[in-house]
Amino acid sequence: MNLKILLPFQVFDEKTGVSSIVADTHAGSFGLLPQRLDCVAVLVPGILTYEIEAGDEIFVAVDEGVLVKTGAEVLVSVRRAVSGKDLGQLRTAVAKEFLTIDEQEQGVRTVMAKLESGFLHRFAAFQHG
Repeated sequence: MNLKILLPFQVFDEKTGVSSIVADTHAGSFGLLPQRLDCVAVLVPGILTYEIEAGDEIFVAVDEGVLVKTGAEVLVSVRRAVSGKDLGQLRTAVAKEFLTIDEQEQGVRTVMAKLESGFLHRFAAFQHG
């Protein structure tokens, strides 16, 4: 299979000769082999694991996204990704990168919530006035 992992603004990774892929969905782990029928799956944050024909197993921590398999092509589109060959090293990288971004996103969400509530308050006042 050919695997392409896409981020919002770049191609994160592209591999040919992938023999198996395992990803996490809301229903649990989801495995793909080359003979599997075409499918689409919604991914949850977790570890995407794939094995290349040479026998190497690669781990990629991914945020939520979508996996699409058509023929031998597998496209994975996620918000964020970090790869590694060692799960312990990957865990450290995820904690450092994802948690920092989560704190920034929380700040942005707080500001957006304030903007939205201010807009709704003014809109309601405009309708009643």
